[in-house]
Amino acid sequence: MRAMFDTIADRYDLLNRLISLGLDRTWRRRAVAALDLAPPSVVVDLACGTGDLCRELTKAGHRALGVDFSPRMLAAARAGAVPLVQADATLLPVATGSVDGLVCGFALRNFVELAAVLVEVARVVRPGGRISLLEVDEPRSKLVAAGHRIWFRGVVPGLGALLSDGAAYRYLPRSVAYLPAPAEMAALVEGVGFAELRRLRLHGGIAQVIAATRVGGRPLGGRTHPGRPGRNPT
Repeated sequence: MRAMFDTIADRYDLLNRLISLGLDRTWRRRAVAALDLAPPSVVVDLACGTGDLCRELTKAGHRALGVDFSPRMLAAARAGAVPLVQADATLLPVATGSVDGLVCGFALRNFVELAAVLVEVARVVRPGGRISLLEVDEPRSKLVAAGHRIWFRGVVPGLGALLSDGAAYRYLPRSVAYLPAPAEMAALVEGVGFAELRRLRLHGGIAQVIAATRVGGRPLGGRTHPGRPGRNPT
């Protein structure tokens, strides 16, 4: 997975704009707004990639920290003065309960151990803090679903092969199958220590934002270590 993201880093932003027809910028703004945190709040951008959500957080007046396991993605990032750290999502170099919020854009389906990642998310977010998870979705309308299927499964791999890496963009449509269903995802998020969960469906259900509030107490199965600055992925 790391090798794949390293390979597509240089044209990642270009393909994101083309694949989403430019809607990804709007979705990221909605994700930051769904945090519902007063600035300046300290917010981790998990799997930050090239820094799109970091930039939106900064525009909203927040203090962002970008974390990603791909060194090429971090090298290609355009995040201004935002600090960027290479780290594994299951072992974040962040002290327990030390951040006000966390965002994650289009990465949940790529985590091999999603449950472990969510436990770590719950560890670093303070009680009362917020998360906003932006992901793809499956449209309910048959007409929208048919068009989305043609675009996502037919056109997107072709664009990827033409402009970047064909194998990576053939994986992209298949990766949707790795995303838990809404009820299962809600159970996972609530099970590690979040409440007041809201699921926002965007543009006919082709994208979604899952927002929730951290409640008190230790996350289910959570660790108590205070974070390990500088730890590289394992």
